[in-house]
Amino acid sequence: MSDVTTQLSSNVDMLMREFYIITNNLANVSTVGFKRRCNAFSKVLDNQETGTGEYSPGGVDLKSLLDFSQGSVVETGRPLDFALYGKGFFEIETTEGPLYTRNGMFRTNQNGQIVDPQGRIVAGDAGPITIPAAVGLSELNVSSDGTVSAGAITIGKFKLVDFGENENKLVSVGESCFLMPDENIKPVSTENIVVKQGYQEASNVKMVDELVDMIMVTRIYEATMKFVTAQKDTSSSILGVAMG
Repeated sequence: MSDVTTQLSSNVDMLMREFYIITNNLANVSTVGFKRRCNAFSKVLDNQETGTGEYSPGGVDLKSLLDFSQGSVVETGRPLDFALYGKGFFEIETTEGPLYTRNGMFRTNQNGQIVDPQGRIVAGDAGPITIPAAVGLSELNVSSDGTVSAGAITIGKFKLVDFGENENKLVSVGESCFLMPDENIKPVSTENIVVKQGYQEASNVKMVDELVDMIMVTRIYEATMKFVTAQKDTSSSILGVAMG
């Protein structure tokens, strides 16, 4: 296989991968706490085509990355809805280890513990946060630092963590949750983060931007496939002449 054909085949594979990333982003435009995934491969090819950039195989990091930028904060009025404003995550306890999320759409289980939509315990600084049976949810007050109280009674405090410059090493595991695969990287307490009770953080996907990217990927894919077809036709013609 020629170097040109190999490169074209690689380009097609990467464009298909980017198309999947875009469609997944669009499918989660309304998912609370969702963080979009981005891949600049099509933009690299487009810059090459327009002469504003240069692409060389192996010269560009084509690994897709999670975009942890802030999503818009939407008011819901639910006492167990929480949005985070600033860098950081809620910690979720699981049997396989902690997960991290910005989806603060919580509820209580049969034991009165605050849990996530899947029923997993939301970590507190001193263990699970348990709402006393005598306390109604409408009585709960959560301060900007994550302290949960009812009147003069302090019930607990959300464990809010941050990974700083290691944030890009988090891996998405679905349901707006993330895993830190490197056991040597430990989260630290957050700084300058605000918890807003009665709000949700919306997905940070911008539909118009994703649709523009999809059009670009489609256009480049079609152009690449036309070139592949032209290459095949040229090879067939040469072979026909050679065979007499």
